[in-house]
Amino acid sequence: MSSVLYDVPGPKARRVSLIGSIIGVIAIAGLLWWSISILAQQGIFEPERWAVFQIPDVWVLIGNGIGATLTAAAVAAVIAFPLGLVLCLMRISDVAWIRIPTRIVLEFLRGMPVVLMMLFVLLVFATSSFMAVVAGLVLYNSAIFAEIIRAGVQSLPKGQREAGLAIGLTSFQSRLTIELPQAIRRMLPSLVAQLVVLLKDTSLGYIVAYGELLRAVQVMADFLGPQYLFPVFFVAAAIYIAIDLAVSRLAIWLERRGSRRAAGGVAHVPVAGIPAAK
Repeated sequence: MSSVLYDVPGPKARRVSLIGSIIGVIAIAGLLWWSISILAQQGIFEPERWAVFQIPDVWVLIGNGIGATLTAAAVAAVIAFPLGLVLCLMRISDVAWIRIPTRIVLEFLRGMPVVLMMLFVLLVFATSSFMAVVAGLVLYNSAIFAEIIRAGVQSLPKGQREAGLAIGLTSFQSRLTIELPQAIRRMLPSLVAQLVVLLKDTSLGYIVAYGELLRAVQVMADFLGPQYLFPVFFVAAAIYIAIDLAVSRLAIWLERRGSRRAAGGVAHVPVAGIPAAK
């Protein structure tokens, strides 16, 4: 028995879809051509403006910015994810005096801008700009991670938890050993998307004078002059996109690897005298 969730498009619908696709492609191509024409009129593509990247010191400055960006993002992610797990367990706790205050804290952290958190840590605790950036990213993203994982736990069938309790596990043990691993695997795309957001939010460190990629590019553009503003920021944007794509591809690889392990871990148990499959 097969169920159809939508009507198969007929010849007229396919023709309308094809015409719409062609019009969309033409519109995008026209917009792209218009943008390139405007940039060309301003001399953006003149070789002299891009010759600045032949200077070794320029790439040294960009490399330092990339290193600072990746360092802050890596440290914040390593701290924020375990903290998010703890906050998630507290948020879904059966004990009201743990669950309710945790919910209030999470709502507060989710509603606070990351920049304000960075400035608060920098000014109140008189820390370094690196610590302010990491602290702001950890506080905000741990709350987001907690809510993402909580959504994954709540999306699981109730039988998962009931089975854990039936075999003698405590509520905490069921959450930790049965529900959380499945929730993390199920919500992995959302977790990766938030990691990409975390990486991009390191650019807010420019506000607290942290020498990440955006600040390095801004300093370089101010030193070289406004005529190099577009080439410098274009290269920075390309670097950000390349890093985000690398993180996304890594997450896809980890998801596929986890899926293969889960599929390979199924045991074949003989039932009613039927031998197990080999």
